[in-house]
Amino acid sequence: MNKFIKIIILLLLSCSSFFFHNVKAEEKIKIGLLVPMSGPNKELGQSIIQAVRLAVQDINSDLLEIIPKDTATKPNKTLKSAFELKEMGIKIIIGPVFHKSLTYLDEMEDLTFLSLTNKTIDLPKNVISAGINSTSQLNTIKKFLEMKNIEKTIFLTPMQNYEFEVKRGIKNSKIKIYKNYVYNTEPTELTNQIEEITNYKIRKQNLDDEIYRIKNSNEPNKEKKIKRLEKRYTLGGLNFDAIIIADFDQNFKSVSTSLLYTDVSPKNKYFITLNQWFDKSLMNETDIQPLYYPSINKNNFDNYKNKFFNEFNEYPTHLSLLSYDLVGLVYYLSLKTNLSKLNKLFKKKNSFKGKIGIFDIKNNKINHRLSFYKIEDKKITEIF
Repeated sequence: MNKFIKIIILLLLSCSSFFFHNVKAEEKIKIGLLVPMSGPNKELGQSIIQAVRLAVQDINSDLLEIIPKDTATKPNKTLKSAFELKEMGIKIIIGPVFHKSLTYLDEMEDLTFLSLTNKTIDLPKNVISAGINSTSQLNTIKKFLEMKNIEKTIFLTPMQNYEFEVKRGIKNSKIKIYKNYVYNTEPTELTNQIEEITNYKIRKQNLDDEIYRIKNSNEPNKEKKIKRLEKRYTLGGLNFDAIIIADFDQNFKSVSTSLLYTDVSPKNKYFITLNQWFDKSLMNETDIQPLYYPSINKNNFDNYKNKFFNEFNEYPTHLSLLSYDLVGLVYYLSLKTNLSKLNKLFKKKNSFKGKIGIFDIKNNKINHRLSFYKIEDKKITEIF
């Protein structure tokens, strides 16, 4: 039994609210798995299936049986597959992956779904979001802001389909935000909005006015002062200390570039973003470093990726790590209670340690205790 499994057993046995001692599972532990096995996301589904196989291999129990079914990333197909699993006597299902696949699952009242989505709005009552949601990420950012005594933080949220998820995360985490801005991702609109948010035109005019004033003054050493000012782009302070950018990939880089254009630098204002899954392309973006963000534990993630590669000769998707942990979670919970009553454990306050970190479970919600990282000089450093 490997170290990871031992840690889980010790942790779970220590949680008296979780389990009853000396109870053993006698029946087969059947877990349904709803993933896209066909359609545009079938490669993601295959990666998740492989991760689940890896988890079953690591657990090494004859009691455990996983039954995968296809969702094809379609609500109707997802419902049909869920019904087939129900007919087989399945009580708990890992999946589906995407929020749109949850549409009809409230019809399966006897089933509990551990979806890999990180969205928490408009979930059916029998669906638990197991993804790394905005609340988990903002709880971690809040801890960093408090640690650094950062008082004025502005929040930049794009007009995307996760805008309201971010707003819910702000509310749930009770993070202190000085101002929250919603921006248009269209490049021209974005630049104009960033100029307004940072008072760029006013600060630029302040610089021109100061240079003009000194030129027409009798101040001593005015030539030196003017040369010093001419090296600057703006003049005047900013009314915030940190910026949280709730965006990803190229959009995130566009926002960061616009901030640099308006003379806002990560050297004097904290640039913070959401979980980037250790995006390697950010390592080369030295102009926007130091850059801070919450994430799963990097060492655990790297070890998992290597383990996965050694087994399947390919690297896993990020979501597959979630499914790996969820198999362990369901298995050890099922050893201590009947699968038909397992959904009750997700309503109580409990915790579980997996590869990602610690899951906090309460009221059919899963939050993650994340680590916090900094990218600077092309290096990743763990802050906590």
